[in-house]
Amino acid sequence: MPHEPNDALRTRIKEELPEVEAIADAALRQGVIEAWVLALSRSSFRSIREIPPSGNPGSMTLIRGDQTDHIRGVTRLAMRMAQEMAASNPDMAIDQDVVVAGGLCHDVGKPWEFDPENRRRWEAAPRANGLPSIRHPAYGVHLCLSAGLPESVAHIAGAHSGEGELLVRSLECTIVHLADIGYWTMALAGGLIRPETVSSKYRRPLVM
Repeated sequence: MPHEPNDALRTRIKEELPEVEAIADAALRQGVIEAWVLALSRSSFRSIREIPPSGNPGSMTLIRGDQTDHIRGVTRLAMRMAQEMAASNPDMAIDQDVVVAGGLCHDVGKPWEFDPENRRRWEAAPRANGLPSIRHPAYGVHLCLSAGLPESVAHIAGAHSGEGELLVRSLECTIVHLADIGYWTMALAGGLIRPETVSSKYRRPLVM
């Protein structure tokens, strides 16, 4: 059931996503925390760690850990890719703060899509509201904008996954998108994904 936002929840989010401290802009840093406060307080989850470590409900599930392992892993990969590209290409204007904020918020909509109560409701009548009614990228845009985050971060939440194939991704979104895809691809190659949950798109052989 939804619950009231509070300072204890804010403290927990900062502990679960310590990379938030890498955001130099204080307002942006606080916005990331508030987006997650909204996400959790409007769900049955009290912690990001309670969310299963899956890409989508029941799909691409890590054999151990929780959702923070994925979110933090993607964020750190994106940070390092951005740093390397900026170092190698000084004329490439990458907003590092947006990369970090976008990495931390790319899956901020998952508490909605993964919520057990929502799943039961949708699965009981999928033609009533959909299954799910809203995927986590779209709901993530709503949360980011509701928390006062800039369009650049909301864009990453909304376009990091398949929805991004319908538009032109920003530079920072492209970095987070590649980090996200890379995370799941490397986790699969490294034997970190439960075999019964492997998504069909990852079963196809790579064709260059």
